[in-house]
Order: sequence, then structure tokens, then C-alpha cells
Amino acid sequence: MNSLLLSLALSIFTPPAGPVQWSFAAKPAGDGRIAVELTAHVDEGWHIYATHLDSDLGPIPTSIRFEKNAGWIPVGELGEPVPEEVFDPNFAMQVRYHSGMPVFVQQFAPTAIGGGKVQGEVEFMVCNDKTCLPPEVVKFSVDVVAGK
Repeated sequence: MNSLLLSLALSIFTPPAGPVQWSFAAKPAGDGRIAVELTAHVDEGWHIYATHLDSDLGPIPTSIRFEKNAGWIPVGELGEPVPEEVFDPNFAMQVRYHSGMPVFVQQFAPTAIGGGKVQGEVEFMVCNDKTCLPPEVVKFSVDVVAGK
């Protein structure tokens, strides 16, 4: 009986998962490069913002920061899906956002044969048509292996 009460109490006080979960993976991209994929799994009815917004007077754009790494250097710009663009009455401005499962991709080239990790963090803000949650930061670490 006590274990049942403890289980019930823990389920009451366990915070629910937010409307966005992230997954991270590294895949070969040719010529010894890798592509680090950062995938947002956004619950229906919610959205995260694009990495570039026209004004800083509204929502927080999604920001992806990679830690410096002696084994890997970023190549090119961060790839982002084409965002939806709408007028948001909550902010009284045009905004660009992603819903569903947007995948952000950054390619890296090895500085030497070897492996290691690509680490960093994603900062994002999630909203629906009625409310926004405070910005959140999610740290990540992806194991990668350099090709020959």
C-alpha cells in the first residue's frame, strides 16, 4: 500500500514533458565530413521560431551554438527548413516559425583523422495560438567518427 501511495505521489509531482523534444544525430556527408542533425519534435498546435527573425521585439529565435572542437570545424551555414511566415497577433508582428519535425543541419569537416564529440546547445521558445513558454536551453553531445 505504501509503495502505491509513493508511486501516486511521484506521478502527481513529476513535471510533464514540454511540447518540444529534441533528438541529435551525426551522419556521413561525403568527403570525410559529417552532418549533425538536430531534430525538434514539436507537439501538434505548438511551434518554435526560425533562427532569424526580422525584429528582436517579439519572440526569441531558435539559436544553435556549437562548442569549439579541436577535431571538427563547421563548414558552411546552419541548414534550416523553410519556415512558415504569418502575422502573430500575440506579438503584433510578422514571425517565422516551424511546427511538426523541423531538422536543422550543420556540416563539419575533420581537422585530423579521429573521432570525438560535437557538443553544444539549442535555445528555443515554444508557443501556441494562446500562450508562450519561457525560453529553454537543451544541451547536446553527439559522438562522431572521422572518415578516412
